[in-house]
Amino acid sequence: MAALYEGYTLCGRVSGQSLSDSGIQGIEVERDNDHVIVTDSSRSVTLYMVSDQKPLSTWTVKQGQTFTCPAVYNSQTKEYVAVSDSKVIRIWKEEDMLLDKVFKSTVSSDIWRVHSIPGGEPVVLFKKGAMRLLDSLLTAPQQPIEEVISQDETIWWSTNLMAESQQFVIFTTEQKGNHFLYLQRLNPNTLQRYQLEREEPVLSPPSFCASYRDKHICLLYLYPNGHLYQSTLSVRNLGGVSEEAQALPLSRSLLLSLPVGEGPLKAASALILDEAHVAVVGVPHPSAGAGKDFLCIWNTNFQTLQAGKEMAGQIYGQLWRYSNKLFIPHGKMLSVIPYECPKSCLSSALGKLRQQCVIPSVPSWSNILHGENAQPPRTFNESILTNVKVCVNFLVQTAPLEEVQKEVEELLSHADSQDLQFSVGHLASALVSRSLANPSFYTSDILVQLVRTQFLCHSVCPDLLLLALERKDYFLCQLCLQFFPDIPEAMTCACLKAFISMPDADAEKVTLEPDSISFMEALIAREHGEASVQNGFSSSDDKDWICPVELHKAALLNEVLQTAYSDTFLLPHLKDLSSRQIILFLQYLHYLYLRYCQDASLSKPDVRSPSLTQIMDWICLLLDAHFTVLVMTPEARGLLMSLHIFVKSQVKLVSELGKIEASFQELDKMKVKRDVAQYSIEIIELL
Repeated sequence: MAALYEGYTLCGRVSGQSLSDSGIQGIEVERDNDHVIVTDSSRSVTLYMVSDQKPLSTWTVKQGQTFTCPAVYNSQTKEYVAVSDSKVIRIWKEEDMLLDKVFKSTVSSDIWRVHSIPGGEPVVLFKKGAMRLLDSLLTAPQQPIEEVISQDETIWWSTNLMAESQQFVIFTTEQKGNHFLYLQRLNPNTLQRYQLEREEPVLSPPSFCASYRDKHICLLYLYPNGHLYQSTLSVRNLGGVSEEAQALPLSRSLLLSLPVGEGPLKAASALILDEAHVAVVGVPHPSAGAGKDFLCIWNTNFQTLQAGKEMAGQIYGQLWRYSNKLFIPHGKMLSVIPYECPKSCLSSALGKLRQQCVIPSVPSWSNILHGENAQPPRTFNESILTNVKVCVNFLVQTAPLEEVQKEVEELLSHADSQDLQFSVGHLASALVSRSLANPSFYTSDILVQLVRTQFLCHSVCPDLLLLALERKDYFLCQLCLQFFPDIPEAMTCACLKAFISMPDADAEKVTLEPDSISFMEALIAREHGEASVQNGFSSSDDKDWICPVELHKAALLNEVLQTAYSDTFLLPHLKDLSSRQIILFLQYLHYLYLRYCQDASLSKPDVRSPSLTQIMDWICLLLDAHFTVLVMTPEARGLLMSLHIFVKSQVKLVSELGKIEASFQELDKMKVKRDVAQYSIEIIELL
């Protein structure tokens, strides 16, 4: 299932001309996917390194001058190209400091965009539809530029891509409510004009995107009524330049009918991620309340929401994608959101589309599953989604707790895994929304069952883990940590803070997974045994061998240790922990490490327990985040000294092992005698 991961801020948004302006004209990839060029809506172009979240260079034009299209990177010459005041082309290198001193050339007609892709020469698209390769234009900047589109026709959107080893430029126009698409091939030079079908009532698509696959160009366009259409264009057998009267009709197919909430979409955008997934921003989340803006990933094959992430602040209908990262301006910032669309969910989805289901007349789970009062059959994805939404709205939002629990149990006991994959996300989101709005309504058992289906993840229901923490449902927290692969680092730290702060009296009453408890019981049972020397180290402090936290609390902390994370994103959240919490957690990690060193068999593949590497990684993270505080805290000195002694002994052990490494290598090289009998004694001399 697709997932959206914890994002981070690339830069503060440059203030736009109005409240509806993000302040960003465009984002273009530079020499690799870790460098992007951000052009603001006025005077600046900035080069950012994405992984370090910092600007490397900024170039600005004079007061009164304005960049009128996004800057691009010419991979052939390793130069940047931008247009100011519609007609002035500027070209510079990264080491150039002042744009006034770089190459400038004024052309004879207004420019719409400059497009550049790796391996291709930059192309200049003029506002009247004509195109020129950059080099040929600069040889005669004042050359006359023809008008390809009519006087009352306006370009709305454009892009370029490589297909069949050829470069194509695509742009769309609007003329008196009609929308046209132009497909321009370079070398040889051909142009084809298509007319898009009208959307009634007359609407203009606010968002276009294009990609190339299976020898066809795929065009996606989103209308304000939530309809997302797809059209495909063959890149072969293109004719010459078409006349206006010869515009070909462009057929389309409806991919998704997205929710629009209380009115038409005002600032929305859709991007193709792969052959089965699209990212959408500015479209309401089906399970969220009004006034909330989301970034979502939808699967177009079986028309389900796969991941959703609420974006703080205003959305501007802008979205870019490079590598596995989405770039989205919202509020006063530009955020980078990593995402993943596993191929496994695509093959799974394609299989489900072949199934058939019936439409019930009564919104009941049993009717959906067994076909009572059935109407003529429709395809599986259409019928299941329709009825899931009906039942969620009718039952979860209005029915008493007992009735909801009964119906959900009916669903879980009779539905197969393919049915559940479509319905669990909608159901969980509705249950969580009602539980957050109504303190007296909470369905812990139902949520536990839904999590156990393993068809949920944090992106599908982002408020579930938050609700579990709020209700102090630590068993549900434990299951989420076990089954959700995409828990944000902020939520991981929230769980850690809640677990470590829990009073021991409360922890003793918590019901947890038996395996996690039995592992800790086995670990603590060895505390009274005699400590042995392992790995060259033996602790002289008996306190090091006593678990510093209560058994149930330790089991929960073990789940945190096994949760996936990124160091870069986790460290800032770790700094929110108090020194007391950090010291207690370090003491527990130290205890675990000593136990593992004493008995390596404690960590077994068939037992869910933290590994030695995970324990050491967390120790390093905590020390990185709080080293200054720990050094100045008297209560932490003993612990730091113990860790220092341990590391010192490990360094000594590794040094001693290094001395005999050469001898072991020689043993490896020695040839084994072939005439060795069943029993023999052989003496090997190491010189």
